[in-house]
Amino acid sequence: MSTAYLMIDKCPKCAGETFSKAGLIADKQRFKCKDCGYHFTVGKDGKSIDPQIVKRALQLYLEGMSYREIETVLGVSHVSVMNWVKKHNITRPEGEPAGTKHQLLPHEKLVELITDEEFLNASNVLISNVNGRYMVLTFNPATANV
Repeated sequence: MSTAYLMIDKCPKCAGETFSKAGLIADKQRFKCKDCGYHFTVGKDGKSIDPQIVKRALQLYLEGMSYREIETVLGVSHVSVMNWVKKHNITRPEGEPAGTKHQLLPHEKLVELITDEEFLNASNVLISNVNGRYMVLTFNPATANV
């Protein structure tokens, strides 16, 4: 078996090198040593997602952004976002969408934008750091919930 997947190469009891998969226990792969019959588990060798990304994705979903827009902004799969929404039982509030627009800006463009007093007075704005750039969410004051 591939040691990259298992992250082990020997049975912890007898040091045997032949074992087979024997189901899952608490999201961990279970194995059975073919030499001594001992069962043991190893955690999945998977990619973990920063909880802050999940929170941001759910916030953006609640603000009315589509799964594909969230994918573009955060760089995570839209399927992952759908799964998080389902897992956390998130539902959007009834009524009109918030009229949210988003932009990803470098620091220089962000400074230009926030020094424009007319822009700041004409809309509700939320700014967040995303992957080294700044996401600017603009909410239409007529439809945004305060």
